[in-house]
Amino acid sequence: MKVFCLGGAGRICREAVLDLVEYSEFDEITIGDFNEELGLELVKQLHDPRVNFVKVNVMNHDETVEQMKGYDVVMDGTAITLNGISTACIAEAGCHGINLNGFGAEDEFSEVFKKNNKTAVPGFGMTPGVTQMMAMHAANQLDEVESVRVSHGSFRPIAFSKSITETTTYEYDPDLPGRIIFEKGEFVQVPPFARPRKIHLPEPYGETMQYIIPHSETRTLAKALANKGVQLIEVRGTWPEKNMRLVRSLYDYGIMRNPTVNVNGTETGLMDIIGDYLLQSKEGQETELYGYSLHVEVIGTKNGTRKRHILYHTHPASDGSVKGWEQLRAYTRNVGIPMAIATEILAKGMVKKTGVLIPEEAFEPAMIFNELKKRDIHVHEEIKTVNEALEKEEAIRS
Repeated sequence: MKVFCLGGAGRICREAVLDLVEYSEFDEITIGDFNEELGLELVKQLHDPRVNFVKVNVMNHDETVEQMKGYDVVMDGTAITLNGISTACIAEAGCHGINLNGFGAEDEFSEVFKKNNKTAVPGFGMTPGVTQMMAMHAANQLDEVESVRVSHGSFRPIAFSKSITETTTYEYDPDLPGRIIFEKGEFVQVPPFARPRKIHLPEPYGETMQYIIPHSETRTLAKALANKGVQLIEVRGTWPEKNMRLVRSLYDYGIMRNPTVNVNGTETGLMDIIGDYLLQSKEGQETELYGYSLHVEVIGTKNGTRKRHILYHTHPASDGSVKGWEQLRAYTRNVGIPMAIATEILAKGMVKKTGVLIPEEAFEPAMIFNELKKRDIHVHEEIKTVNEALEKEEAIRS
């Protein structure tokens, strides 16, 4: 089996590459990246005969397609704005494909994947990705599903890479149409910082205030759980508190709209300037607490009794006590490892449907959880009968 790791030299995708080297059965692992220096450095660091490097520019469609041909799967670690361009290349090259974001740019290529008898799964990291597996694991145990609340804490610097800075700007764009909830059969658009809710994450993270974010789980779970009668789907997220204070201030002052300003005779986006500053500053590159934390609540009925399933995950500490999980790697490994796991599942032909699929259609939760466990990433589940009076009290408090 052969895998083409597009953007494989990036801070997150290289963790997926490392996981493939350590755990997968691939015979050839190609790092395809525009940054030749970083790519060759990673090849040297991995020191594995299966690993090689190819310089690739996805803006050059025909050349990229030729470079991808012959590979079983393309693991796409490119940024959100490139996913439509990269998916066009993957589809035409006749490979399976997977990426981290899943914002919908991939859907138009579904028929090309079907024609080539291949599968693409957009949006499979921790969130989106493992979050859908957690929600489906709970929903599969229920006769009907009333509500799904997906939450996560992403504890990393605000601008440790250009793509992460881009994600920040994207998710809190005031005019973004994709920031939605699913309520009573309809998708409803909401503004940034909508529907604040306190979510208690496992230590060392603790209680966090989270807000609705534009993630693909809202749409994919609405589709996957339509037969369960789901009435409410909300997806929330948070970053370190200091990051959230900054983003809130930028939003309040209209800066998240990226207004054009004149700087010494040059027209420049104000948010672009701030993003460049954060990329070059200590404050943008560091944070006090590193890691990732998922929290999924599913409420529904089983044999006429209302049940609440709460699932969350844990991983090795970022304090240096576990080798390989120090500081930022406690975040990047959480994101990259699930994509690597799913990449091998695709390459082995274990997903039978073709075309562009949502994660819920492609993967079995237990299989993903078992593979994560091998990497010391654990999914936990608590199931309780719903106390109606307590639920009303909690709703008032939140």
